[in-house]
Amino acid sequence: MITYYITSHSSSFSRFSTKKFDVFSFLEMCNLCKHPPGSCQVPTRRPSSFMSQASPPPILSVAPTRALMDEAIRVRVDNLPPGAPVTLRCLHHSEDKDYWEAYGHYISDPTGAVSVADDVSVGGTYRGKEIMGLLWSMRPVPGSRTGLRLRKRNVCTPMLFTISVYGGHVSHDFSSRRPLAEELTERWYMAPGVRRLELKDRGVRGTLFIPSGPGPFPGLLDMWGGGGGLLEYRSALLASHGYVSLALEYFAPGELASTDLELKYFEAAFELIKQHPAVVADKVGIFGLSLGGIVAIHMTAESTVVKPACCICISGSHLYLRNQPLWNIHQPMLESGRKVHMDEEQNVIWRDISLPISSDLSRKTDMERMMRSVGKEHLLTRLEYPDAGHLIEPPYSPHFRATNFMWDYKKAKVTMLWGGQTKCHSDAQEDSWKKMLAFLRQHLYSPHLPKARM
Repeated sequence: MITYYITSHSSSFSRFSTKKFDVFSFLEMCNLCKHPPGSCQVPTRRPSSFMSQASPPPILSVAPTRALMDEAIRVRVDNLPPGAPVTLRCLHHSEDKDYWEAYGHYISDPTGAVSVADDVSVGGTYRGKEIMGLLWSMRPVPGSRTGLRLRKRNVCTPMLFTISVYGGHVSHDFSSRRPLAEELTERWYMAPGVRRLELKDRGVRGTLFIPSGPGPFPGLLDMWGGGGGLLEYRSALLASHGYVSLALEYFAPGELASTDLELKYFEAAFELIKQHPAVVADKVGIFGLSLGGIVAIHMTAESTVVKPACCICISGSHLYLRNQPLWNIHQPMLESGRKVHMDEEQNVIWRDISLPISSDLSRKTDMERMMRSVGKEHLLTRLEYPDAGHLIEPPYSPHFRATNFMWDYKKAKVTMLWGGQTKCHSDAQEDSWKKMLAFLRQHLYSPHLPKARM
């Protein structure tokens, strides 16, 4: 038995609309329309079209099409029907061959336009009026590998993002749909004219970035955290803002426990920047994230050589051991290994490894209290962001709540929980970056610097 469904709006077939019928019913219909049996076709509904053929095609504009990673872009769609539901999507193919996406659901205004800067996303990977939501809310596409983290390895090339507009509110199966329009935008960590120099001098391993122009410039020693390896993208971006920045590698991934963190290695790196002809010798600072922040505090407090003009420490801890060798930083972690536990998704929770805070002053650092006790609290600026995660990156970077991590104490790859809520974390990245750049300008470019009280 052959079965059909009628979906026509024709008045001749209105009484059969959406009714199930067999071949005999079809012959009866032919008699009703007075055509020879079998000569007419089953009426069907034409596929609906978002834009009529007479309408001009939508115009998608992205400005600027080439920008630094910390610059905002403006996305706008014109020539849409008024009140039309549309989806704006951003897609990126990473250097690790993974696809990342973000999308927002919009409704065009009475003029047939959608402006991401002015209009509200009513659904998708972000909601509300978010000018950069198409970037900071990016996540791996469904079916991707787990525990991914989006990081740029080759800073001499841009990150490419394809921004597309689709008819209707779409949340999946984008690959099976044809976009109404799309544009490609480039995002760079390294501005035109910035020089990149691989460095292996005095035993120091890293990459030096020098801004364009005659100089000299302030300098920065840039250190990442416990994941190890050489990461260049933050240094490239700092050089794009006018700082000679050294991205320092101080241990290989997964080898922290077996690495002797010697103070003299970091002293050599600091002196190398300080003595570079493109650097103002007394305007050198230190920038550290996580373990890099702990190292920054230790070398500033313990070294007789390292005298930075300022320090920025992001998501550090009180693990710094006063009056002890730097390599002893491993010991509290090893002693507290039993405090590591898993959540219901088997993500490693490392938060409690250094809690509770010891009452032994030789084993803790309450930076604010220490500065106040010696009358130097005016030299400390503290930023606090509730519901932000551990990994504070440059602005508009995706939020990585849990990622793959080589836990060298267990000699195994785990999924580490870094925490945070996406919107709060993204706001923290944008706000902190602006304030950190202002802090660096004040202390490394301004001739009027605050002086320590005697």
